[in-house]
Amino acid sequence: MLKVLTELAQHVGTGLQRTPKTLSSMYFYDDAGSRLFQQIMALPEYYPTRTEFAIFREHGAAIAAALAPAAGGEFALVELGAGDGAKTKLLLRELLRAGTAFTYAPVDISAGAMTGLVAALQQELPDLQVAPVVADYATALSQLRTWPGSKAVLFLGSNIGNFGPAERLDFLRKLAAPLAPADRLLIGFDLQKDPRRIRAAYDDAQGVTAAFNLNLLTRLNRELGADFDLAHWQHYTDYNPLTGAVRSYLVSARSQQVHFAALDETFDFAAWEVIHTENSFKFTLPQIHELAAEAGLRVVHSFTDAATDFADVVLAIHQE
Repeated sequence: MLKVLTELAQHVGTGLQRTPKTLSSMYFYDDAGSRLFQQIMALPEYYPTRTEFAIFREHGAAIAAALAPAAGGEFALVELGAGDGAKTKLLLRELLRAGTAFTYAPVDISAGAMTGLVAALQQELPDLQVAPVVADYATALSQLRTWPGSKAVLFLGSNIGNFGPAERLDFLRKLAAPLAPADRLLIGFDLQKDPRRIRAAYDDAQGVTAAFNLNLLTRLNRELGADFDLAHWQHYTDYNPLTGAVRSYLVSARSQQVHFAALDETFDFAAWEVIHTENSFKFTLPQIHELAAEAGLRVVHSFTDAATDFADVVLAIHQE
């Protein structure tokens, strides 16, 4: 825990000195944040989760066939950021139904989340071979090179949209680096659509998304001894249909100072100054093909819902 707190303190100390001030969305997910995000996924405005579920329900068998190696042999299904594995269980059942010999390797930085997932899988899918990996993405990716046999790497839930353009390209290149020609990636992309629907998904009428964003300040108060007064902070989200970027902010509603005991430092906030907390980019199908090519990948299959709101895209390394 000390290491996590130290990393959080260093991140905050750096991020709040930038212009504009920034904090990473990776720190949203303490216990309270995780519970709030579960509520967000059930909101009527938040379409991405149920839409990706619909894709897996309708195209699960075809997705499983696109990921499994044609030649058979050892096969690992590696999922980055596995969480509760709810959507992935649909795919696991399809692979088991098809008689595919494989090992499921969920990757998550949370040991608690991993314990819960493994226990649920043992109960629901007792025939499944599970090799859990408690690590961050960078560590997991470095280990992929040493894995025997073929592999398919899952990165679901439109998490790719949380990266800015340069970070996104770098991340995809790192994903591609340990892959052999027979290996596959499956990445979820939220597609561009009615701008009003997109914005509503990140600023719901019940205020759950606002509570999720503001919970970051509660976490900083608790873990770093900060003295944010949440009564003087607001959640704000905007969507730019030209760039496909949803950006979320915490807005200081008055001129104020916030002291961090863990940093022994005080930060000044002007009235209506923002802290940028999250990006969520939306894509077009041509953009996905262009991005794949830049990263040394090619699109093998694209699976979308009936309304083309979301795409689960199977990728492979580009061969000359």
